[in-house]
Amino acid sequence: MDEILAKKVKSINDIRQMYKESSEKRGFNALIYGDIGTGKTTLAETCRKPVLVHSFDPNGTMVLRDSIEEGWLIADNRFEAEDPKSPSAFRNWDQEYHRLKKEGMFEIFGTYFIDSLTTLSQIVMSFVLGKNGRAGGIPEAGAGKSSDYVLQMNYLEITIRDFFTLPCDVILTAHPDVSKDEVTGKQFIGPMVTGQLKTRLPLLFDELYYLLTSKDAKGEIKRALLTQPDGSAKAKTRLGMKGRFNTFEEPDIRGLLKKSGLPFADKPIPWLQGAKPRTP
Repeated sequence: MDEILAKKVKSINDIRQMYKESSEKRGFNALIYGDIGTGKTTLAETCRKPVLVHSFDPNGTMVLRDSIEEGWLIADNRFEAEDPKSPSAFRNWDQEYHRLKKEGMFEIFGTYFIDSLTTLSQIVMSFVLGKNGRAGGIPEAGAGKSSDYVLQMNYLEITIRDFFTLPCDVILTAHPDVSKDEVTGKQFIGPMVTGQLKTRLPLLFDELYYLLTSKDAKGEIKRALLTQPDGSAKAKTRLGMKGRFNTFEEPDIRGLLKKSGLPFADKPIPWLQGAKPRTP
C-alpha cells in the first residue's frame, strides 16, 4: 500500500473509531407520551436502576412511593410548584441539574427521568416571560429571535441536547396533543408542546413512543407502547429497526434495551449496599 492510500485508509479508520466511541457514549434516550392514567410515570420503575426522577407535574411522583421508599428511585419534586407571576422553577432546576452534572452524579444513575416535558416547556415559557419583564403575561409571537416562542424553543433544544451527553439513559414523558387536518378532517396525536416544538423536539430523540391502553376480550386494561407510526399517532424507533421491535411493545424499558442490544443491567447502588430489605 502506497503512502497516500495509507493516509486515506487511516483517515477512514479514524472516522469509524470516532463513530464507535460516540455511539458507545450515547445512552438510550426516548420521549414517551400518553394520556393521564396510562402509566407514563410508572415507566420509571421499569428503567435501569438507580433512577433519578425530576418531577415537574404536580403530585406526579405519588405513584412511585413504594420505589422511593425502597431507595433505588430518587425523586426530586421541588420543581412542581411554579408561580407564573414570579417564576423560579426553571432557574432552580437548571442550577440543580448543572450542579449534579458538574459533580459527576449522573455517572451513578442508570436512568435520568423527566416527568414531564409538557410541564417543563411551560415553566421555560414562564421563565422567558419573566426574563422579558412580562411575568404572568401572554406569550407573544414577535418577529425573529425576539419571539417568546423562539426563545422557549432555543432553551429547550439546548437543554435536551445536553441531556444526550449524560453517562446514563435519558427518558422524558409528555402529555398528548390532538391536532386536526382542516382539509381532510383527520386527527393526529403527538406530544403536547407549543408551536414548532411539536415538530422539532421529537426529531432530537432516537425513540418516540406513544403509550396507550385498550381492553382485551375479558375487559381487562392492557398497556402498550406504540413504537412505529400508525397513521394517526406519532412514533418512531431507531433502535428497533430491522424487526428488532414489534409495532406494539410491552411498556418495559429494560426489556426494550435488551431487545435492542443496549446495556440493560442495573448499576450498583452505593447508598443501599449493606442495607436491610424493606419489610412489607
